[in-house]
Amino acid sequence: EEEAAPAAAEKTLFTLTLKSFEAAAKPKVIKEIKQMLGLSLVESKKFVESVPKTMKEGVPKDEREKIIESMKALGAVVGGFLSNALIKTCMPDLEA
Repeated sequence: EEEAAPAAAEKTLFTLTLKSFEAAAKPKVIKEIKQMLGLSLVESKKFVESVPKTMKEGVPKDEREKIIESMKALGAVVGGFLSNALIKTCMPDLEA
């Protein structure tokens, strides 16, 4: 049973939220969101201007860390938390 725990940890998925960004970094953040999410320039601008906003759901831990670091380098703050689907699977009695 102890061997199952690492495998479960590898399958942990996260939801990433763009929380904030430095004003001077706004153009770079918009460009990165456009590329990352496949949005148009106008959609990306609206997305960035409506922070906090969910960026991606169901992101594996390794990808989550890369996204957080790349956004941090641009001057943005991204938070990552366990996806609701996983929480409901692990804790079915928990109210969303």
